[in-house]
Amino acid sequence: MTWTVAPEPHDSPVAAALWRAYYTEVSDRWYQRFEGRTTDPDELEREIAADTGAYLAPPNGTLLVARHGGEPVGTAGVRLLDAATAELKRVFVREEMRGRGGAPLLVAAAEDAARALGARRIVLDTRNDLVEARTLYARLGYTETEPYNDHEYAEHWFSKRLEGVRV
Repeated sequence: MTWTVAPEPHDSPVAAALWRAYYTEVSDRWYQRFEGRTTDPDELEREIAADTGAYLAPPNGTLLVARHGGEPVGTAGVRLLDAATAELKRVFVREEMRGRGGAPLLVAAAEDAARALGARRIVLDTRNDLVEARTLYARLGYTETEPYNDHEYAEHWFSKRLEGVRV
């Protein structure tokens, strides 16, 4: 089976299902880490609804969906923070598909999308407990940097120069 990555409307049913899977996983990990429980269902619904992902819509953003054998299994998005800087958002691959090459493919496609938006640098934030994500970013050439935002859950910030044009 082969991987494909293509733009997807941020408000499509596919995007919504992958956003729900992503948010459920990272929220449950946080609550299990700090409170020994999963996310309250009402809170989960409020938080998923509160972040529509509209910032991943053109002309200043892009949401990408990875498919394996035609099935949607992952996402990555980029949005411009300024004329030269893009932010990597919502990098996620369903657990059962991890370790098969989808995440690096998604990140490379997101970097290409950032270049297409005019960015020369890409940044991201992540949490301490998302060890797999931090390992992935380091392996793909991202370096830890000073905070560029004050997001309440951000504990690590990364940056990468987008050299050349791969688009």
